[in-house]
Amino acid sequence: MKNILVSGCGGRVGTAIVTRIAASADCRVIAGIDIQAESVGARYDFPVYASIDEFDGKADVVIDCSHHTAAIPLLKYCTENRVPAVIATTGHNEEETDAIRAASAVIPVMYSRNMSLGINLLLELVKKAAATLGADFNIEIVEQHHNKKLDAPSGTALMLADAAKSVREDSEYVYDRHAVRRERGENEIGIHSVRGGTIVGEHEVIFAGQDEIVRISHSAYSRDVFATGAVRAALYLADVGRVGMYTMSDMIADGK
Repeated sequence: MKNILVSGCGGRVGTAIVTRIAASADCRVIAGIDIQAESVGARYDFPVYASIDEFDGKADVVIDCSHHTAAIPLLKYCTENRVPAVIATTGHNEEETDAIRAASAVIPVMYSRNMSLGINLLLELVKKAAATLGADFNIEIVEQHHNKKLDAPSGTALMLADAAKSVREDSEYVYDRHAVRRERGENEIGIHSVRGGTIVGEHEVIFAGQDEIVRISHSAYSRDVFATGAVRAALYLADVGRVGMYTMSDMIADGK
């Protein structure tokens, strides 16, 4: 039985993760972290703290689905106590990203902007399509999310762009076409954001060629897909036994 600490346990994804863990026979939530600790704690049968500094127990693994600003104090706890960390948030600044990399030299760290198994398969399909179709096909990425999402473009859209760029290394990301009147550049990857309603997550990669278009897409209909991936990642890290930076692709490659 693995003891998991969930940071951001009161949020949308955090709630889905707690629910997913409650249905599992091989793990449990030992504690939660949430800035609304008092009200969130009333919903759960485990202790909820406002800060990781208030927690004096020992978890087997931490899942962070809160806010990017929580990364540094959480990683301090994890490195000091040799606890693996699943970082399932987006929007990290340079200092926070550096802290994640530094922590991976001490503990196992899983860092993914999207924990969906389907999205991580999509990344591999995008690489294959970019290599097979070649430079004659223009790449455009369209992402859609609910009207409460703070960052744009989504971290997942950037993951998809990075997957294409790993094959087409001279690619340039373009976010705002209305600012400049000119023809589309050959090496551009256009990235477009839609915000509205309660859209959980829609991502489409368009490969537009001469007289034909290839579209690869993924739709998330609930946050359960992210919760399932995050819990699987946590169980994987708890047993991996090696420090380093891991991705969902590593877990999938290991058959977990």
